[in-house]
Amino acid sequence: MSNKYQAKPDDRSNNVERLQSMVKNTMENMEAAEETMLYASPEERAQIEAKNKRREQSVAAMQAEMQDEKAAREKGYN
Repeated sequence: MSNKYQAKPDDRSNNVERLQSMVKNTMENMEAAEETMLYASPEERAQIEAKNKRREQSVAAMQAEMQDEKAAREKGYN
């Protein structure tokens, strides 16, 4: 029985740009959430603050991954 499904090859050629876009979008979402907090109830404000903390962690992780991808690109691992 042949396997008609094959895994796609790992294409890292645009990972840095993709991660940059993701960081930008996340930062924009954080800014929008900060604006929303001005009109939010105390409960909603707490939820937004918690979500923005998670977003900050995600941004830090994406930035670290971006550095890894840049290093890999410089070594020729595309």
